Amino acid sequence: MTAKIAGHEPVKINRQDAAERAIENGDIVRLYNDRGSCLCGAIVSDEVMQGVLIVSTGAWFDPDPSGASGLSCHHGNPNVLTPDLGTSKLAQGPAAHSCLVEVEKWTGGAVAMTAHKPPLIEDGRRQDSKAKA
Repeated sequence: MTAKIAGHEPVKINRQDAAERAIENGDIVRLYNDRGSCLCGAIVSDEVMQGVLIVSTGAWFDPDPSGASGLSCHHGNPNVLTPDLGTSKLAQGPAAHSCLVEVEKWTGGAVAMTAHKPPLIEDGRRQDSKAKA
């Protein structure tokens, strides 16, 4: 699952789960729970058990500062869906390699992804802009 789908992190979904939600291979889907939501590209597969989704953690966090999209992350970072709890005071490893989510076909249209764009500098230009003398 290394290639992005329309710029979003892929999510594998069982064929029957996808059919119940009218999700087809390549569709953009919203994963959500009470912690947050993100967009991913659907890979419909028999390789994943019914009731299970598989999302890698390869997406950069891409929040929507305006809140207009209603999403926690546009790029597909599943960390917005998981609790931020360590395994113990000693280890502090990630406790959440799984969590409960719902998935639905995204109907909100394209969203701007800015995770890979340089930040604005004080004069309003991006860092990669060339200053003209």
